[in-house]
Amino acid sequence: MERIGGALISKPKINTLSPRRLLGLCGVLALVAQAHTAFAQDIPLKVSGEQIEGPSCARILTWQDQTSPAPCKPEELGQWLADARSWRQGRRIQIGFDDAEYRRAALAWAQSSFVQPQMMVQDRFFYDVDAGRYTVDRYLDDLDMRYGGIDSVLVWPTYPNIGIDDRNEYGLVSDMPGGVAGLRQAVADFHARGVKVFFPVMLWDQGTHDEGVPDADAIVKELKALNADGINGDTLDGMSRNFREKSLALNHPLALEPEVGLASDEMVNWNTMSWGYWDYSFVPVVSRFKWIEPRHMVNISNRFDHDHTDDLQHAFFNGVGFESWENVWGIWNGLTPRDGEALRRMALIERFGKAFLVSQDWEPFSPMQHFGVFASKWPGHDGSLWSIVNRNHYAVGGRQLAVPHREGQRYYDLWSGVELHPSLQDGQDVLSFGLEPDGFGAVLASGVAPAGLSELMSKARELNARPLSSFSHAWTALTQQAVAVSATPFPKSPPWGMVRIPAADFLFRVNGVEIEGGDDDGVDIQYPGEASPRRYHDLDIHISTFWIDRTPVTNAEFKTFLVSTRYHPADDHNFLRDWSGESYPRGWDEKPVTWVSIEDARAYARWAGKRLPHEWEWQYAAQGLDGRPYPWGATMVRSNMPTPDDGRQMSPPSDIHAHPGGASPFGVLDLVGNVWQWTDEWRDAHTRAAIVRGGSHYRPSGSRWYFPQAYKLSEHGKYLLMSPGVDRSGAVGFRCVVDGDLASK
Repeated sequence: MERIGGALISKPKINTLSPRRLLGLCGVLALVAQAHTAFAQDIPLKVSGEQIEGPSCARILTWQDQTSPAPCKPEELGQWLADARSWRQGRRIQIGFDDAEYRRAALAWAQSSFVQPQMMVQDRFFYDVDAGRYTVDRYLDDLDMRYGGIDSVLVWPTYPNIGIDDRNEYGLVSDMPGGVAGLRQAVADFHARGVKVFFPVMLWDQGTHDEGVPDADAIVKELKALNADGINGDTLDGMSRNFREKSLALNHPLALEPEVGLASDEMVNWNTMSWGYWDYSFVPVVSRFKWIEPRHMVNISNRFDHDHTDDLQHAFFNGVGFESWENVWGIWNGLTPRDGEALRRMALIERFGKAFLVSQDWEPFSPMQHFGVFASKWPGHDGSLWSIVNRNHYAVGGRQLAVPHREGQRYYDLWSGVELHPSLQDGQDVLSFGLEPDGFGAVLASGVAPAGLSELMSKARELNARPLSSFSHAWTALTQQAVAVSATPFPKSPPWGMVRIPAADFLFRVNGVEIEGGDDDGVDIQYPGEASPRRYHDLDIHISTFWIDRTPVTNAEFKTFLVSTRYHPADDHNFLRDWSGESYPRGWDEKPVTWVSIEDARAYARWAGKRLPHEWEWQYAAQGLDGRPYPWGATMVRSNMPTPDDGRQMSPPSDIHAHPGGASPFGVLDLVGNVWQWTDEWRDAHTRAAIVRGGSHYRPSGSRWYFPQAYKLSEHGKYLLMSPGVDRSGAVGFRCVVDGDLASK
């Protein structure tokens, strides 16, 4: 932290495993200005970014402190609450607070959207490529089983694949199976299960195809056609009023949910939701934006952590939501059984108590009896709800909560599902109950039992029969396996157009170029002999003799295959998209064929008596045994590969013989910088991905989030697969191999 203009400011937390969060730094100046206004009111409240610090009396003391740790005194908590309310009143006045959007009936659902995963469209639980259909029920059934289900879902069809060619975010949506009609039905399937649906908007996508209209117009029109419910503003620290106005103009109000909070408090007026990337401390922080307007819904995101105790407890204390994001760009970071069970139980209570959790009379840091136990009190029309977290790593029992006695008031432990019977002491009802280590609690005080209470209590008793501590908190990566590839017959004579690659013991060193994930367990690929997926690979592999195509398969060669076999894929969307009818453009004979899926490439290879190369075979044919970074040697020589294309409309690839200087030690051509080339496919329970090699000529400009190039022979791209129509690309082609030496030998 540092002081600027008298305000205590901390820089936004940057997760080194998630560099997309770096864009949040652009909001630092706005946060400084916001924090300065707090101190201009002469209120000793510490406001830092999205967070308001709790009372200093609640902190863990260090050895320098001269006092002993103890629960805060009621008067200390009362002073903090008075300061926080004064700050809120000042902010509301300064921003001209208007709650019209929170009173809009069409958006009321957003106030109880407590659990929301970001869902990759490539998740195998969402789409069955073999059956060619969406499987929304299967996806939702899995979440119901593992953590109690969701309230909304962010459907993600773009990054990290976007930028492999010039399709923009809207093109990638329309390319999904069944097009807009098919996806609209998937949205309807979510709605049938009570789940609202978001799609992202990516204002940074200004390097691919120009949509020709402003993004606010394009995304609102698209989401109305899909009958979706909200927009997630990717990398945005607030979404402009323009999105609200456009959605109202089309009579389709959409919830606005920027990813990295709000750049100004004024944006609370029309951004009724936001994500939260928070710093976590022993004393829970208070959500700045929910404090300004308790009906504002925050979904806390902490996507790469393997332990979600902090974010779940902070969410429960604040009465806000949790981004239950597990498939992170095709990297599986599943909730542990304990986190999943904690989420199930807290969401059950939040959904029951949703009317309490928007109370304008919210009291963070309601007095509790034990050190390290924190509660928010949510007063309602007839009674109050307390959401409680035990930040201690040990169990706490006995006296927990004391409230003024009121005749006829009954108390319910919603976490355990039992009624509490207070002891009357000095005019107060003293409530005793237990809290697990790093646990949760919830108490309802009411003179009239609300609707649904008996059902909740019954379910809570059933769940509480097994304590959270009995669930495993161990995290493990998903196991990956390669799709099996059958060997080809040995050739009887040197195959035409192919190069013989001799057997060798090859040191296979390669790393993935994924933008996110760092070197975390589970990132990239799991090769045989590796215990789990990881980014960096160093394997000794014996490679038997094989033959490899000297150049990628051309349009002319692929047409011969079509004429011979009459091949036509069942999913033919985007198949040979740059051809006209049954032929390619004039003069494209020697260009690599593109807009072919990995399934199309395998069909061609089978017809030709060949197969797709394993990645290590491709690299050995390109690199030889000296570990060179480029096929031609140690340094980048631009003339040995096509000139990079960074336009908004992708140019066609070069002819396969256009760059003879790019030959490998074995004489293999066109390995780098023309078109990506299919190799192996890898699968885990949730994701299919192909390893593509060599990079391409196309690299849109203007953003670091586009599919990264991999020109070095020590790098590969991981291309997420969904369906052939989506997977086909104008920047991906292939070459083939044949196993073994000559059969006569």
